Amino acid sequence: MLRLLQINTVCNAGSTGRIAENIGKIAMSNNWESYIAYGRGENNNSSSETYKIGTKVSLYNGALSCRFFDNDGFCNIRETKLLIRYINRINPDIIHIHNLHGYYLNLELLIPFIASLNIPIVFTLHDCWTFTGHCTNFDYVDCEKWKTQCFSCPQKSNYPSSLFLDQSYKNYRKKKELFNLLDNVHIVTPSLWLSQLVVKSYLKNFPVSIINNGIDLQKFHKRDTSELRRKLHLEGKKVVLGVAGDWDKHKGLEYLIQVSSLLPKDYKFIVIGGKKGQKKNVPSSFINIDSTKDIVELSMYYSLADVYVNPTEEDNFPTTNLEALACGTPIALFDTGGSAESIGSSCDCGIKVEKNDLIGLKNAILAIISKGKSSYMESCIKRVSNNFSASKQFKNYIELYNSLLK
Repeated sequence: MLRLLQINTVCNAGSTGRIAENIGKIAMSNNWESYIAYGRGENNNSSSETYKIGTKVSLYNGALSCRFFDNDGFCNIRETKLLIRYINRINPDIIHIHNLHGYYLNLELLIPFIASLNIPIVFTLHDCWTFTGHCTNFDYVDCEKWKTQCFSCPQKSNYPSSLFLDQSYKNYRKKKELFNLLDNVHIVTPSLWLSQLVVKSYLKNFPVSIINNGIDLQKFHKRDTSELRRKLHLEGKKVVLGVAGDWDKHKGLEYLIQVSSLLPKDYKFIVIGGKKGQKKNVPSSFINIDSTKDIVELSMYYSLADVYVNPTEEDNFPTTNLEALACGTPIALFDTGGSAESIGSSCDCGIKVEKNDLIGLKNAILAIISKGKSSYMESCIKRVSNNFSASKQFKNYIELYNSLLK
């Protein structure tokens, strides 16, 4: 029986964790053994065999080291040696890499080891960290240093944040050297936008495919929300929803706050997610919901909303967009990164506006509400079913694995 090992920051949580989990499930349904090695949190009842890389203490130490020395990906020596021992024990036929950032790995140990295995490697890029000297995305500051050589990073204080040193020049050169040690690698991006960046980076010599993210349509679907609407006293209100795992400044919470002041009084905003303190300036009229791992609860809020608003100023291919569409909810969003690829080129599933265009965002929300959610619902659900179902999308990975093994 063939063995698949996936490596990711988290397991069966968040967008990348759920993607790895679904790939593992489909692999097992195709008679593979599935293993997931992860660095943060718990395994959240994963269906795959899981391996926790390091401990809370080592994770904390890695984060602290990055704060001082800007060295995410270049600490955690002991934890990486133990991971290598685990990889040797399970002897995978394919290694599928997801996010390597997050204070839990040492690339200088892991990448040469993986290169020595002489097995196929699939590398899904969920952001840009792999080919930059520091940041996970550079749209926010329109930086193009990553094309030639990073230095003096304008986002040094952003995740994975460094409070003191700027090692972007050194990190860039190290990562370029290490990742180009890999031979039998196939890169996958979830969006056309990111694939177009990869071919301009130092990863340009690797083959690149686009496999859009997929979601579990048995969990994300249109639900009856009449009771929830009564509970939240939203009868007769137009509900605008925003969702983010982390409402940092790039996710656009400030735009939701500003646009709420430009809309009629019967528009009610619900904001889900974010760390403690990130929503301290949110108006009292907003309904604030903490981050939730309960997918049923999350899909209830998507179903409740008349419009989902994603004002992110930089992103790859947000799965929150897909989750909203699966619940029949149209989207108003900024045309940044690969975000707008989720709704397509027509206006059947929502409206895209230029990045940072507050008035355009307001008008998009008004237009969607005026037309009515029911006018969009069938198209939204159909688009996800045809293009972003986990059962369909992640079968593409199994086909890719098989082709690489041949």
